[in-house]
Amino acid sequence: MDLGLTGETALVTASTSGLGKASATTLASEGANVVLCGRDEERLDAALEDVREEATADVEGVTADITDPDDVEALVEATVEFFGGIDHLVLSAGGPPSGPFLDIGEDDWYEAYDLLVMSAVRTVQAAHPYLSESDKGTITAITSTSVETPIGGLVLSNAVRRGVIGLIETLAVELAPDVRANAVLPGPFETPRIQELVEQAVERGEYPDYETGIEDWGVGIPMERVGDPQELGDVVAFLASERASYVNGVSLPIDGGRLRQN
Repeated sequence: MDLGLTGETALVTASTSGLGKASATTLASEGANVVLCGRDEERLDAALEDVREEATADVEGVTADITDPDDVEALVEATVEFFGGIDHLVLSAGGPPSGPFLDIGEDDWYEAYDLLVMSAVRTVQAAHPYLSESDKGTITAITSTSVETPIGGLVLSNAVRRGVIGLIETLAVELAPDVRANAVLPGPFETPRIQELVEQAVERGEYPDYETGIEDWGVGIPMERVGDPQELGDVVAFLASERASYVNGVSLPIDGGRLRQN
């Protein structure tokens, strides 16, 4: 299926690894010009090299902290300087600290809100003039299945990410028909974060090897495995494409069926 993304421009935040990088990779492989961003210049350079290997169009990178309003403005301006506009915005962000409610301090709450919600608000505000000028403008937020079913030990993610869903559902009404807005809700994917957790568990002796540990993460999922990040990236690219031109205001679980089973 031709997604019709050739020559269009996508900005993907927090895209030096994990699901943001996977989304950027699929968009680039489908012919979109893509801008990656991240705080660490070395990680950004490594991600650019990887994405460019799969790309059929141009890929650029900008060092930016998405919790810094000035960096967000500069990121959007750089994207427009590179490619003349923005057609698609993919909102990705790292996860806030884990821990139960009683262990989380007030500053942690404000930092999580800034990371997850205000970064999205500021990026949409900055990019909206260009998205609205495009005849194919889209916003896709990468959140978590925790917005529907809380995950133990992740109170910040459980609570604060729901603000992103409220934002997306509002944008889907207020910005239509010029801009579509959707969210994807990832379950467990074999990202660097999960790889790190499994490797730590192996070191503690909880698993004999990495393969056993990653298989254990798939227990209870109808598909009997965790996801490949590229499977998430493919869905993000589809939602940005003209093939999803009537999809608006959706929060789509991508979790191998675990959420619906629960």
